[in-house]
Amino acid sequence: MGAVGVGVVNGGSGGGSGTQGRRILTSGLVFWVGCFLLYGLIAGLYAWVVLRPFSSASYARSGLPWLGCQEDNEGSWAIGVFYGDSPFSLKPLETLNVWSNESAAWPIANPVITCSSASDSGFPSNFVADPFLYIQGDTFYIFYETKNSFTMQGDIGVAKSTDKGATWQELGIALDEEWHLSYPYVFNYLGQIYMMPESNEKGELRLYRAINFPLEWKLEKVIMKRPFVDSFIINHDGEYWLFGSDHSSFGSQKNGQLEIWYSSSPLGPWKPHKKNPIYNVDRSLGARNGGRPFMYNGNLYRVGQDCGETYGRRIHVFKVEVLSKHEYKEVEVPFILDEPNKGRNAWNGARYHHLDVQQLSSGQWIGVMDGDRVPSGDIVHRIILGCAFVAAVAGVVVLLGVLLGAVNCIIPLNWCADYSGKRSDTLLAWERADMFSSKVRRFCSRLNRIPSLLRGRIKSNSYSGRFVLALIFAFGVALMCTGVKNICGGNGANEPYPWRGHFSQFTLLAMTYDARLWNLKMYVKHYSRCASVKEIVVVWNRGTHPELSELDSAVPVRIRMEDKNSLNNRFKMDPLIKTRAVLELDDDIMMSCDDIERGFRVWRQHPDRIVGFYPRYVDAIALKYRAEKYARKHRGYNMILTGAAFVDSQVAFKMYWSEEAKLGRELVDKYFNCEDVLLNFLYANASSSKTVEYVRPAWAIDTSKLSGAAISRNTLEHFHIRSTCLAKFAEMYGGPGGRKWEFNGRRDGWDV
Repeated sequence: MGAVGVGVVNGGSGGGSGTQGRRILTSGLVFWVGCFLLYGLIAGLYAWVVLRPFSSASYARSGLPWLGCQEDNEGSWAIGVFYGDSPFSLKPLETLNVWSNESAAWPIANPVITCSSASDSGFPSNFVADPFLYIQGDTFYIFYETKNSFTMQGDIGVAKSTDKGATWQELGIALDEEWHLSYPYVFNYLGQIYMMPESNEKGELRLYRAINFPLEWKLEKVIMKRPFVDSFIINHDGEYWLFGSDHSSFGSQKNGQLEIWYSSSPLGPWKPHKKNPIYNVDRSLGARNGGRPFMYNGNLYRVGQDCGETYGRRIHVFKVEVLSKHEYKEVEVPFILDEPNKGRNAWNGARYHHLDVQQLSSGQWIGVMDGDRVPSGDIVHRIILGCAFVAAVAGVVVLLGVLLGAVNCIIPLNWCADYSGKRSDTLLAWERADMFSSKVRRFCSRLNRIPSLLRGRIKSNSYSGRFVLALIFAFGVALMCTGVKNICGGNGANEPYPWRGHFSQFTLLAMTYDARLWNLKMYVKHYSRCASVKEIVVVWNRGTHPELSELDSAVPVRIRMEDKNSLNNRFKMDPLIKTRAVLELDDDIMMSCDDIERGFRVWRQHPDRIVGFYPRYVDAIALKYRAEKYARKHRGYNMILTGAAFVDSQVAFKMYWSEEAKLGRELVDKYFNCEDVLLNFLYANASSSKTVEYVRPAWAIDTSKLSGAAISRNTLEHFHIRSTCLAKFAEMYGGPGGRKWEFNGRRDGWDV
């Protein structure tokens, strides 16, 4: 860093030059360090406020936060369940609309097995992958790789389902060796259950037999002394065939090699196929196995991995046309899977590389598939990128120092041709003889003229100069914050929060009209990417509605046309809504998907309550409507505005449209206001216990102020109408009494 602060010295003795140079070095270094620390403080504040405003580790899991689910450079793999009428028409679990009352999962959504579920069962895991399904009557088992958070090697875990794959109970670790295990291929042979996991690190292909299924296994035989990866055995046309990849052989393409062996028994001996290696091609072509082969309509199909863009990017399915001891031929067939458009917010948004699909006795097909929200090597990539941004900040600091006069040269003076300080005779003689050294010195001299040229063009004491300095400083702040975000900000995903081991989905409902179309487009594009959003329902109150093609959405959007422009339409009974949870969210409110997911998690804990982001406190005596500051002043709340709140559609909508609420609805139509106040009164009137829960958002923006289409422009008039509503509703349904619930009353810390 000495180059930053060395000053230009004119004339004088070598000792004087050295002393003056050291002084300038010191002042320049102090400026550089001080400025860099300032950038660091700003970036630290940014990280504290924006990147991780709430710790999700201890809330996403019931176990200790430091056990399991740590960021891993291999990814954050999880496992989901799919159903279909054929192996080529698989749909995710949530499309079946299976409900779980115990976990308020209405419906249950993928993924069904995660590092969280494995870790909470007592076996810390960074990720789960490579699922294989084993079916015994009405009981399903999934065997999978789980990466141990302590040993950082793969073990084989197992989970059980008794409801056709909707919910899973973790049973524990089925197989643990001193080396890495994965790809637990489980199959039957002569009435026994065998498992052939990948033991690539051991350099062997090992076959285990269950002695107490599913948790106790015994090594039956080492069937081959080869470091095969992702291998399976299948019985076809009276022979047993082993497919696997050996990446250790000379000239083999990693993730692009495939070999076939055959035998009369899974126990061997095995003989190589005449055309081995079957493949030694580009890794994107699906040579490496990606799950269990399957039979469909009398044809054999092999699943392969596409590792082109990143490891395990997607799967390919191949129809095997010829399989004999001398020939092998397969052709790729279309395998259409509805890939999510939610990017990293989707559990399988970046890649999926393994499928085991089997037909049930009912004729329906079930598939288990793994998926990841980030590509392979994401952590290393982010750290390198972050360090590059931070290094760029060093250049910005030098530029600021040059313009402010704190840095007088870029290259140390003794590297320059016009340096007048003392140098050894030997060095001088070498420089005279070496033309390249002389050219380098002349280049350094020219480079050191840049500071004076810049200061000549940009005067730091002028208005324009100060503006340029401010822009450069702001650019440095942006670079430093971006670098810190890449290094410390995680994978950038707004992940959903499980409750009692299950994920679920909700419907997002917005009420709008033609003058707010700009708001709606931005709204749909943003919120449709949130992980747990199943559908967006737009209640269109007035004017010509947009075409669905005008909306950029990652989920289905339904526009519900209303005959009457009424705020009561917000809570209208809608039999087409398929979820119990509905997020009533005004189209002019923008907040992060993480805030939305936290609110959904709290609602699933308390589905009988209104859970939202805007608290209010209504004094039982004054009955005057006031802003959030009043609730903060009195350290409590008893009302949640439904402009941003979760409700139970089956309870709230029925309650709102009851005969009891008829007079209240008429008042809402009269004032074109207060529909949220009415719902709060109805909830309070129906229960003597707590009826509202607050979740504090990290940030929220009112976009109506940008478009000028706000409904409540006159704040004083708006508050006056609402105060009138409070008085009227109190007469109809009784006042709020002495109800008040304190902020920071929950253990999650999200209601501060």
